[in-house]
Amino acid sequence: MAKIKKTNVMRILDKQKIPYTTKAYNYSEDDLSGVHAAAELGMDPEQVFKTLVGQGNKTGIVVFCIPSDKELDLKKAAACSGNKSLHLLHVKDLPGLTGYIRGGCSPIGMKKQFPTCIDESAQNYAAISISAGQRGQQVLVAPDAVAALIGAAFHDLTMKDIVLTEGRIR
Repeated sequence: MAKIKKTNVMRILDKQKIPYTTKAYNYSEDDLSGVHAAAELGMDPEQVFKTLVGQGNKTGIVVFCIPSDKELDLKKAAACSGNKSLHLLHVKDLPGLTGYIRGGCSPIGMKKQFPTCIDESAQNYAAISISAGQRGQQVLVAPDAVAALIGAAFHDLTMKDIVLTEGRIR
């Protein structure tokens, strides 16, 4: 099992006296997905949140946290962030802008605090798992505590699951 190293995210949570639990897992360069992290951690993928960074046509950079097994609905993301349109940043742009790399991007401790939206499903859990700022490390923390710390708001951000009924999509 991977070893826990103190990260900047953990130091920020400690300084703010926000309780959290750490979890480490063995990550693979071949699969840096949140679903892989959830499987390695033995957690429900809906409780493990991935951090996505986008750019809106009006507001600029915006951060989104959604369950690892869901897709970001760009129309919902644009609307909740005050934009008419929005696109996700290329992974090569993440380090310079956020200080994090793909697979280790956390909404806490970015180089600059950007407007952040968290999927409302986070409120279904006492704690959600988010990146601790390094690949293979996660922190479990109360969603309300994360939102208060980074000034985030809860919104419906994900695409609805497609349900096939009698050969039709509903």
